Amino acid sequence: QVQLVESGGGLVQAGGSLRLSCAVSGRTFSTYAMGWFRQAPGKEREFVAACSWSGGRKLYADSVKGRFTISRDNAKNTVYLQMDSLKPEDTAVYYCAADQAGGVRSGVGAYEYWGQGTQVTVSS
Repeated sequence: QVQLVESGGGLVQAGGSLRLSCAVSGRTFSTYAMGWFRQAPGKEREFVAACSWSGGRKLYADSVKGRFTISRDNAKNTVYLQMDSLKPEDTAVYYCAADQAGGVRSGVGAYEYWGQGTQVTVSS
């Protein structure tokens, strides 16, 4: 069974930075593509970033491109989301997700496993 646990969320002022971490249990972590999504109150869950099993291929939502960076450490079974130049509109619960198929995809339905989420609040 695969379990994902996010951490690193919190309250930050606009222009600041946060780094989210997602620890993944399971021996086959290194074969999964990993993604980050977010959901603001009253809105649908939306794609933020994804990377391939090696970290060599990455995909970003236009809204975060140039500000957020996804990375992973397969030796630590952990994926990260470095968030810089944060804006109030980045406020949301952030979720990490794992895709067994290994593709770098942006659709919510492509991911089989999800964490419980971590709150990120950006004040203006």
